[in-house]
Amino acid sequence: MRTVITGSGSFIPANIKKNNSFIGQLFYDENRQLIEHSAADIISKFQQITGIIERRYADTGMNASCMAVEAAKRAIADAGINAESIDQLIVAHNFGDVLSNSIQPDTVPSIASRVKHRLGILNSSCVAYDLLFGCPGWLQGLIQADAYTRAGMAKTCLVIGTEALSRVTDPYDRDSMIYSDGAGAVITQISNDDNGIIGSRSASFAADDIAFISMGQSNYTNGNATTNYLKMQGRKVYEFALRQVPLAIKGCLDDCGIHLSEVKKIFIHQANEKMDEAIVNRLFKLYHITDVPQDIMPMNIQTLGNSSVATIPTLYNMVSKGLLHNHALRRDDIIVFASVGAGMNINAVCYRV
Repeated sequence: MRTVITGSGSFIPANIKKNNSFIGQLFYDENRQLIEHSAADIISKFQQITGIIERRYADTGMNASCMAVEAAKRAIADAGINAESIDQLIVAHNFGDVLSNSIQPDTVPSIASRVKHRLGILNSSCVAYDLLFGCPGWLQGLIQADAYTRAGMAKTCLVIGTEALSRVTDPYDRDSMIYSDGAGAVITQISNDDNGIIGSRSASFAADDIAFISMGQSNYTNGNATTNYLKMQGRKVYEFALRQVPLAIKGCLDDCGIHLSEVKKIFIHQANEKMDEAIVNRLFKLYHITDVPQDIMPMNIQTLGNSSVATIPTLYNMVSKGLLHNHALRRDDIIVFASVGAGMNINAVCYRV
């Protein structure tokens, strides 16, 4: 018995924010000193490192739960199921609903409960709950759905990743240009063949690594001292990810008895183009493979930015529907999902399409 994805959907906000829209912005460093380089130079270097050309922001009247509902509707329709049959409704996010022009998160009632309400699901046995696990949250939700299915506690699960990071970022921080908004969702059900989730791995590093991604004051000298924004120690996150994610993927594949050469696609959390490429290269080095297939890692960060928990399900939806150039999935392909983020948390899933 395996847990198989039977439907997927995503919601990509229509509001496009290109890199040149930051030209008039002043940027300050972590020591709250004005960065003397021109905004154009800062943006150019940013694009070279992250690969991001543009990102999407939610419209004023849209929030995380709204985007989650739209992605969920599409996944439900794609799976061809009745929403009343859903046993577990899991929503991964980090900040809940944050209203436009506000930094205060709203998570009561839970985002999952709001999604269930707006989907019109009346079945009280459909358990709706939120999952906070940093950027790897959606993938951890998929792992939990698999656990419920294997334990015989669920036949159908809805797993959503949704986030409006544009509302919790410091505009004076260069890293704010990384983040974006969006939502992705999948329906999982029981499979009686060999397709579906083969195995998974998760880990949390909460010692010296815990503050690599956290909340902190604005980089702006005269910023509001009572307001905190999403902050990241970029170099330390890069080094952590490069060290730990390849090991997590290899460990997962080893547990499943699968060699990297059998893997057709690697879906990594779209955090930073150069970082993701370095992770994949390091992974192949662990297997002493020098030639990395050019089509092994689909990416959409160039146009969608880093939407945290939404990046993997959004990317999976695009590839599975043939919406990403030069990438497709075929029956019995073996793929890997992997993510890293605040906690510091990492996870990996091996899956047969």
